[in-house]
Amino acid sequence: MSDFNLHQSLSQQQTLAPQMRKSLEILQAGTMELTQLITQALETNPVLEDVTESLSLDEGMNEDPDSLEHLNETDDDWRDRQIMEGRSSPWTQEDEERRQHLYESIVAPETLQQHLRQQLDLSMVEPDVREAAVVLLGNLDERGFLDLPAEELGRRMDIKPAVMNKAVNLIQSFDPPGVGASGVLESLLLQLERAGGRDTIEYRIVRDHLEDLARKRHPQIARTLGTSIERIVEAASRIGRLTLNPGGDFNPTGNPYVQPDAIIEFNDEGELEARLTGENLPNLRINDFYKDMIGKSGLDTKSRQFLRDQIRDGRSLIRAISLRQETILAIAHKLIEHQRDFFRKGPRFLRPLTMNEIADELGMHATTVSRAVAGKYLLSPQGLTEMRAFFATGYQTQDGTEVSNAGVREAIQQLVAAENPAKPMSDEALMKALAAQGVKVARRTIAKYREQLGILPSHLRKVF
Repeated sequence: MSDFNLHQSLSQQQTLAPQMRKSLEILQAGTMELTQLITQALETNPVLEDVTESLSLDEGMNEDPDSLEHLNETDDDWRDRQIMEGRSSPWTQEDEERRQHLYESIVAPETLQQHLRQQLDLSMVEPDVREAAVVLLGNLDERGFLDLPAEELGRRMDIKPAVMNKAVNLIQSFDPPGVGASGVLESLLLQLERAGGRDTIEYRIVRDHLEDLARKRHPQIARTLGTSIERIVEAASRIGRLTLNPGGDFNPTGNPYVQPDAIIEFNDEGELEARLTGENLPNLRINDFYKDMIGKSGLDTKSRQFLRDQIRDGRSLIRAISLRQETILAIAHKLIEHQRDFFRKGPRFLRPLTMNEIADELGMHATTVSRAVAGKYLLSPQGLTEMRAFFATGYQTQDGTEVSNAGVREAIQQLVAAENPAKPMSDEALMKALAAQGVKVARRTIAKYREQLGILPSHLRKVF
C-alpha cells in the first residue's frame, strides 16, 4: 500500500482586495475601455446612477496639477464636492442620443476572410468550386497567403485537382490583389499581372531576377534583359510600390479607434496646457433613494447587507475613476514641464525621462505611473503619441544637451533621407555624422536603430 503523509507549512503571500484590483483595472483602462467598464457597472449595480456633468471631469482638476489632495477625501466628500461645484445637471435626451450614436458608430473592423467571402457570395460559380473556395479561405493566413499548398489541401479534403485549381484562380482574382498566393513571390507576380500583364519588364524581373533586385544588382539585370540601367531603376521603383502583405489592411486584432486620454495644446497666450478627454464618460453617483432605504426599519438583514455591498462597490468605483483622471492629468502636466521642446519643436527634441523622476515629483510609486500611462495616448501639436513613448533613456551631447533614443533615431532618419542615393551612408558614416552633431553613439547601436526604423544597409540602399 502507498503511504500518505500530511504536511503543514506556513507561508506568506500578498493578495489584492477586490476593490484594489478594480482600482488598478480602472487606472490602466483606456478611455473607450473605461466607458465600457462604467456602462457595465451601471447595468450590474442598481445603486449607481448616471448624471450629466455641466462641466467635463477634467475641468475641475486644473486648479493645481501637482496637488492630489482630493485623493484623501472620503467618498461622500468627493460626491458632495462634485454636486457643490455644479456638476450634476440633468442628463438630457440630446446628450443621451449623442452618446448612443457614438456607441453605435463603433463597429468591429472587417476581417480579410469576411472581405473575401463577400466577393465569393457574389461570384457565379459551380457549387463544388464554391465549396473548394470556402476551404481555401479558411486556410489563409493574416497576410492572405495559403498556409498549405493547394494540392495538399485538395488531397486532404478529397477535392479534385481541376476543381481546386479553379477555386485558387477565383480567390486570386479577388480584391486585394495578391491574395491566395503560396508566398511572397507568387503574390508579387499576381499583383503585377493584375496591373499590366505578364509581358512587362517588372514581371520578368520579379519572376527571374528577384534575388539580384534585392541586392541592387541593377547593371547585371540590365545586361541580362538587354536594356538600360535607367529602365531597370524605373522598374525597380514600381516593384517597390507593391505590397508584401496583401492582407495588411484587414487586421482583426487592430483597434483603429484610438482615442486620446489627454490633450496638450497651446492656449491663447501661447502657453502649453493639458486637459483630459472625458466628455463622453458617464458621471456616476450613489442614488440617494438606496442610501435612505438602508435606514428604514422594514428592510430585512439580507437586503440591507446587499445594498451596503453595492454602495461600497459603487463608491470604490467612483473613487477609482477620480484617481485615474487626476493621475493622468498630473502626469500630463509633468510631461509639459520635462518635454516642452518636444511639443514645440518636434520628436528630435524629446529628452531622456524616466517614470521614477515623474513618480518622485508627484509623490507616487513608479509602478503607479507605469500603470497610468499603459495603453494611454496623448494628443499634442506633434500628433497622437503613446504616453509610454515620453519615457526613454538617451545620450548627452558635448554641449550638455540631453537627447533621447527617439531623438537619435530621428536624426538617423533625417541623415538617410538627405544622403546621396548613389553613395548611401554606411553605419560608420552615420556614427561620424552624429558625432559631428555632438552625439556619440556606438556603430552597433546605429545598426540597431537603423533596423528598428526599417532602413536597409547601405549596400542595399544604393541606387545606380
